[in-house]
Amino acid sequence: MEPGGWLADTAILHWQHWLLALAVNGGPILLLHRLPLLTSSGWWHAGALGTILWATLGWRGWLAVVVYFAIGSAVTRLGLRRKQASGIAEARGGRRGPANVWGSAAIGLGLAVLGTGLPPGATPLLLVGFVASFAAKLGDTCGSEIGKSWGGRTVLITTLRPVAPGTEGAVSAVGSLASLAGAAVYSWIGLALLAPLIGSHPVHYPGLAAVAVVGLSGFVATVIESWIGACWQTRLGWLSNEQVNGLMTAVAALLAMACWWALGARFAGPG
Repeated sequence: MEPGGWLADTAILHWQHWLLALAVNGGPILLLHRLPLLTSSGWWHAGALGTILWATLGWRGWLAVVVYFAIGSAVTRLGLRRKQASGIAEARGGRRGPANVWGSAAIGLGLAVLGTGLPPGATPLLLVGFVASFAAKLGDTCGSEIGKSWGGRTVLITTLRPVAPGTEGAVSAVGSLASLAGAAVYSWIGLALLAPLIGSHPVHYPGLAAVAVVGLSGFVATVIESWIGACWQTRLGWLSNEQVNGLMTAVAALLAMACWWALGARFAGPG
């Protein structure tokens, strides 16, 4: 059976295609794995993620996630010493492990894989969901890391009562603005990179309305993530940060796809 979706004309099932994808990811990881960005196992899981992304979405989808990872890693290290002194820094000095990798990227990867088998008409929605899922996660990272360092007054999202920075469900004005900015910036980057793959609605440059819809979908998902953290995460011992992140990225993808479908993608164009 020939592959469908945006890879209908490529050799996704040929071993040479996968060998190239493996080489593109394995080589850099061998050179960069000592950088304090991921744990040892986290690097190899990231390599598996990148290999599948290259094989399904090509270099554009792969680069979109590399950009997300680079910005997110840089933001995590902002004010790291201050956060470490307060005891609210990410564990392992900000290094991400396998659970972090998949908690952030599982939904996006699932949409990428799904696109190889569905009819081309589904391409725009899946790509929009892909971008929105990573926009939400980057927005969440920006809001959390910047908010913990420079957020000032922090309140619980459900009661608006002051709480300590780093509390599950805590939000601040600075953190919320950082979250919105992170989601919007990534939406612009992601849509610009993936625009040529949107076959039925070709976009050579993402319009402001497209960025706004995808970015706002990501931001709304971060707000829902904070609400889940305040209401459920502290009560349910089995509900981990990674699971909440997965829920957040799924909400962002579904919301963005629903809005894109409802508006007919007519806003995607020069803006």
